[in-house]
Amino acid sequence: MTQHLAAPAAPDSRTRTDWWRDAVIYQVYPRSFADGNGDGMGDLKGIRARLPHLEDLGVDAVWLSPFYASPQADAGYDVADYRAIDPMFGTLHDADAVIRDAHALGLRIIVDLVPNHSSDRHDWFQRALKEGPGSPLRERYHFRPGKGPDGELPPNDWESIFGGPAWTRTTDPDGTPGEWYLHLFAPEQPDFNWEHPAVRDEFRSILRFWLDMGVDGFRVDVAHGLVKAEGLPDIGHHDQLKLLGNDTMPFFDQDGVHEIYRSWRHVLAEYAGERVLVAEAWTPTVERTAHYVRPDEMHQAFNFQYLGTHWGAAELREVIDGSLAAMRPVGAPATWVLSNHDVTRHATRFANPAGLGTQLRTPGDRALGLRRARAATLLMLALPGSAYLYQGEELGLPDVTDLPDEVRQDPSFHRAQGQDGFRDGCRVPIPWTVEGPSYGFGAGGSWLPQPDGWGELSVEAQTGDPHSTLELYRKALQTRRNQPGLGAGDALEWADAPEGVLAFRREGFACTANTTGETVRLTAPGELLLASGPVDLSADGVDLPADTTAWWAV
Repeated sequence: MTQHLAAPAAPDSRTRTDWWRDAVIYQVYPRSFADGNGDGMGDLKGIRARLPHLEDLGVDAVWLSPFYASPQADAGYDVADYRAIDPMFGTLHDADAVIRDAHALGLRIIVDLVPNHSSDRHDWFQRALKEGPGSPLRERYHFRPGKGPDGELPPNDWESIFGGPAWTRTTDPDGTPGEWYLHLFAPEQPDFNWEHPAVRDEFRSILRFWLDMGVDGFRVDVAHGLVKAEGLPDIGHHDQLKLLGNDTMPFFDQDGVHEIYRSWRHVLAEYAGERVLVAEAWTPTVERTAHYVRPDEMHQAFNFQYLGTHWGAAELREVIDGSLAAMRPVGAPATWVLSNHDVTRHATRFANPAGLGTQLRTPGDRALGLRRARAATLLMLALPGSAYLYQGEELGLPDVTDLPDEVRQDPSFHRAQGQDGFRDGCRVPIPWTVEGPSYGFGAGGSWLPQPDGWGELSVEAQTGDPHSTLELYRKALQTRRNQPGLGAGDALEWADAPEGVLAFRREGFACTANTTGETVRLTAPGELLLASGPVDLSADGVDLPADTTAWWAV
C-alpha cells in the first residue's frame, strides 16, 4: 500500500491516533466567520487571521463548510469543481496556508465533502446536457424519460427537500423537451448516480487530492443519500419532505452506501496520521446511524437525535442512554451537537416553547434562552465522546429572527414547500469587536445584515469578563482537557436526583443539570469546578438554580 506523507504536523495533539474519540470540533461557516479582503463576504484569509481565537478557545479541530468553486445556488453545497477554491473565498494557496497555520497551532482541519450531488455547472453535467440523450456522461447522473404520452410527467413522485418536484426536465440540443434529471435538493444540484464506477473513482481521487493538501478528515454531506433504491420506485404519498424526519425513504439510508464508505476508509489508511470521516446521516433511528460508524467505515456520525431534543431531563436522559447504547456495539464514540448552519441556534430554540421545531422565526425569551443554552453546553461537554460547536455559540449568539425577507438567501425560503427556509438567521456574520462597520467581521460590511448592538456580544466585549459566555466556554474546554474523567468513553453512572434534574458521575467527576424553572436543593457531590450560572453553596448542600448545570470534582 502506498504511504503518503502528511503536511507538516503540529505538536502533541496531532500525534494521537484516536484524537477523534473525544475531540471538540468547531464548525466554521466561511462566508460568515471573518472577511479578510473587505468585500463583505467571509473568506479563507479571514479564517487564517482568526485561527488564534480557536486555539485560545481550546478546540481540537476545525470543520470548514464548503469553499469550493460554486455558483452558490445553495451556499456552496452546489460544487462545480471539487479541486478548486471559489474566488469569493480565495485560492488554493490560501487553503494551504489555513491548513498549515492550523497545524502549527495544534488544530486539525476537517473539510466538507459534497458527494450526493454536484452543481449543474459541473463539467460532467454540462457536457451531458450538450451531448443529449444517449451520452455516456448522462449515466453519471440520474437522467430518465418522463411519463405520459409525451414524457411530460416526472419519472416518479419524489419531491425535493427544498420543495417541489425532485425532477427537472431538460431541453435537448435541438430545442425540444427532453429527459428529466433527479435533484433531491435544488434544481441546480443534480444527484450523482453512485452505481457508476466513474463517480466512485472520481471521489476517491478527490479524497486523495485534499489528503495530499494535508487535511485531517472530511465531513460528508448527505452521507445517507448517495444510493437510491433500485428502479427509483414511487413513494405513493406526499408527506416525504422530512430531511430531519424518521420516515424510511427510497432515496435515503439505503444499505448500498456502506460499501462506498468502506472503500473510502481504505483511501484514508494510505496516509500517515489518523484521518477521519464524519457522516451527516439523517436516519430513522440512532441504531441506523450506528451502521455508518462500524469499525471499517466512518469514524463519527452526527447525533441529530440529540440536536432535536428539548430542554428537559427525562427526554435528554433517554436520548443520551440511547446514543451511548447504539454506539457501544460498533466501538464508535457518541457525538453531541446543539447548533449548526442548518438549524436555529440553541440560544433561540431554548428561548421558545418546546415543539416548535429546529427552524424558528420568533426570538422568544432571550434571557431564558441564553441561560438554558449555557447549561445545555456544559451538559453536552460532560458527556462521553466528541462534541461539535457552531461558530458564534461561544458568544451566546441568538438567531437573527427579524431578517427582512428581501435579504434572505436560503434557497428553500423562496419555495412554497420543503424546509422552512429560515436558516439565514444562524448564518449572520459573527461580531469580533464592539464597534466598527461590521463589528470586526470585515472592513466592507457584511453579506447579511447584523443587528444593532451586535458588538455587545463580540469576542472583544466578552474577553476577560468572568461572567461572559465566551469565558465560560474557554474555562469549560480547559477543564474538559484537564479532567481525566471527561472526554472519551462510552458510559456514565446516573445518580438519584429530584425530578427535572440530571445527575451523573464519571471517573473523578460529577455533573448536575437542573432543567426545571425552580431552584433545587441538592447534596454537593464534590468540589465545584464550574457552573453555567451562580450556585449557592453551603455546609449542608447546594442550591442549584433553574436552568443551571454544575461540574464537580469527586
